[in-house]
Amino acid sequence: MYAGAAVAVGLFPVATPSGVAWLRCLGAAVVLLAWRRPGRAAWRGRNLLLATAFGVVTAGMNVLFYEAIARLPLGTVVAIEFAGPVLVAAFGSRTKRDIFALLLATAGVVCIADVQLSGSALGVFFALAAAAAWAGYIVLGKRVALGASVGSGIDSLAIGFGMATVLLSPLAMGTGEVWASPRLLLLGIGVGVLSTVVPYGLDQVVLRRVGRARFALLLALLPVTAGVLGFFLLAQVPTLPEALGTLAVVAGVAMRSRDDPESTQGAA
Repeated sequence: MYAGAAVAVGLFPVATPSGVAWLRCLGAAVVLLAWRRPGRAAWRGRNLLLATAFGVVTAGMNVLFYEAIARLPLGTVVAIEFAGPVLVAAFGSRTKRDIFALLLATAGVVCIADVQLSGSALGVFFALAAAAAWAGYIVLGKRVALGASVGSGIDSLAIGFGMATVLLSPLAMGTGEVWASPRLLLLGIGVGVLSTVVPYGLDQVVLRRVGRARFALLLALLPVTAGVLGFFLLAQVPTLPEALGTLAVVAGVAMRSRDDPESTQGAA
């Protein structure tokens, strides 16, 4: 996912962040639809509505994420955005361990946000908005994974990105120079494969087998991965507060209890 994000940053000089996000959506839609070829029934009624909502929320999350990483370091944005999974994991919990985990993760996010407010308050805003969208992605993704009566969750993912590509097509106005270069267009499609087709496809496989809280726990690996890639691919060295804030977010999610009754009830 974040290898794709690193490639996306390289497209920012020739396209707007929102335009790059739309290219990612387009590339994912083309690849997924060509691969899955969902049947007619998957394009009707509740299946279509759920897939469309899922696709638009997910694509919106990507747009917000790219607007954020255009203004803040990759690892910092991911740590702030991670507040979404933290809230999903902690929502409804009443144990002291879960409450402490939420407080610890929140403290980490606040620490990172304070460091960056002097640099780009707008970047922090986009990252927090992406966090809310990420929470929506997990909730809707679980419903898609368990509730797809036709085909699989990956079929719904394909339809969702197809619909999102159409609905968000005004963002294509920010991609002008890309269409004049086959190399840049290929990179845009590559971002869709790296950052969407592979990770979100795997998410659907995992979400069908575990509950939302357990899924959020597994996502604790992402900020660490993003920070490492940001360092090696983008030469973005985290400050001490940023590093400590990232560790606090990861620790908060990792401390979350593993009790997850929804994993056996979600299909009801």
